[in-house]
Amino acid sequence: MNTLKGLLSFALVACFAFVAQAQTADEIIEKYLQNIGGKEKLRAMKALRMTGKAKQQGMEFPFTTINAEGGKQRQAFTFQGKEIVQPCFDGTTGWSTNFMTMKPEKMETEDTDNMKREAADFPEPFLDYAKKGYTVTLEGKEKVEGTECFKIKLTKKPQIIEGKEVENVTYYFFDTENFVPLVSKSTMKKGQAKGTTMETVYSDYQEVNGLYFPMSIAQKMNGQTLITIVVEKTEINPTLDEKTFAMPAEATTTK
Repeated sequence: MNTLKGLLSFALVACFAFVAQAQTADEIIEKYLQNIGGKEKLRAMKALRMTGKAKQQGMEFPFTTINAEGGKQRQAFTFQGKEIVQPCFDGTTGWSTNFMTMKPEKMETEDTDNMKREAADFPEPFLDYAKKGYTVTLEGKEKVEGTECFKIKLTKKPQIIEGKEVENVTYYFFDTENFVPLVSKSTMKKGQAKGTTMETVYSDYQEVNGLYFPMSIAQKMNGQTLITIVVEKTEINPTLDEKTFAMPAEATTTK
């Protein structure tokens, strides 16, 4: 009987110790935001410009990505002397360069609507996520890229796919030691890759004006690396021309 009591006592102590050490999704996000510079610095960021090199299929070319309040964004790379924009969003209209004609072209209405729904992602999807209508769930631990991570499910506002609202979920894998994302995974909802998992790998976190950013980002599909981006320069709140996100007048419209 004394032995049984001892075992029960040990089990209770172990259980309480586990609960005390367990992390909640909120605590993980809170530590993450603190570790990358803090909420106040993030809220003070109104625009972000990153420039560097993109590597794909043995080729290397310059790239620039700009994000700003209101979900404004512009991603562009230079190939054979020509700038290709993929994509750009001025807060109202989305457009990109048509690879066939090399001319600017409006996005489909559905794609633009989805960009509007995620306008609150800047400067950080996890910042004030509850106010944005997002939810986070801790789904245990999982080893990715050789590192034990917390698996966090981020559910945002539904996307519109073929006229219907569908769940908008991304899984983030936070390093259990440093509380920063090493990998994120989401499922492609449309196009030829529909149903395929897109994996983004983040590494080489560096400090810029008190905030930390991954300076190497790789996108993978079915285990194969599609593109790797190496950031060479990061500018917080750069001076932007008013035409930075504007769609060129000669843009065409897709149905």
